[in-house]
Amino acid sequence: MTAETRRDRTGRLSDNFKVGKATVADAAKVCDLVNAFADQGEMLPRTPGELYETVRDFLVIRDGAEVIACAALHVTWDDLAELRSLAVREESQSLGLGSLLVQACLAEARQLGLKRVFALTMKPVFFEKQGFTRADVMTLSRKVWNECYRCPKFPNCDETAMAVDL
Repeated sequence: MTAETRRDRTGRLSDNFKVGKATVADAAKVCDLVNAFADQGEMLPRTPGELYETVRDFLVIRDGAEVIACAALHVTWDDLAELRSLAVREESQSLGLGSLLVQACLAEARQLGLKRVFALTMKPVFFEKQGFTRADVMTLSRKVWNECYRCPKFPNCDETAMAVDL
C-alpha cells in the first residue's frame, strides 16, 4: 500500500502514520533522507557522525521499516530550540506528515519547558501555517555563533528565520 492510499475518505491521514523517537538503527536512514534534500540545495547536509550524535533529537515517521519523514528538535539554550532537518520523502509529501512532525516537536519543546522554537527554512509559508512567524536571525544570536558560522552559506544565508513562542 502506498502512502497516498493511507488517507481516509475525508482526505485525512489514517492512523497508520505515527510519530516516534528515532533509534540508532534509524540514523543512517535519516542521514540518507536529509542528504537527498541537501543535494537539491533545500537543506544543510548532515554527516553520519552528526546523525548518530544527535539521534536522540530526532522524531521519525516510518512506513514499515522505512523512515519516510523526520525532524529534529535541537536544544540550543535554556529557553530556545531549533526545529531542523525536517524532511519528508517526495512520494509521501502532501499527506500532512511534515505538520505532524512539527506539532510533535513543539509538544516536546513545551514538555522541556522551552519558551521559543525557531527554524531556518527555504519554505517559510509551510512554517507560517504551523504558527511560526518570520524572525530576525540576529535575535537568535546564540544560534548564529554556535552553528551558523560553520555553515558553507555563512554569512550569505538564503534561508528565512522563523520562530514560534510557546
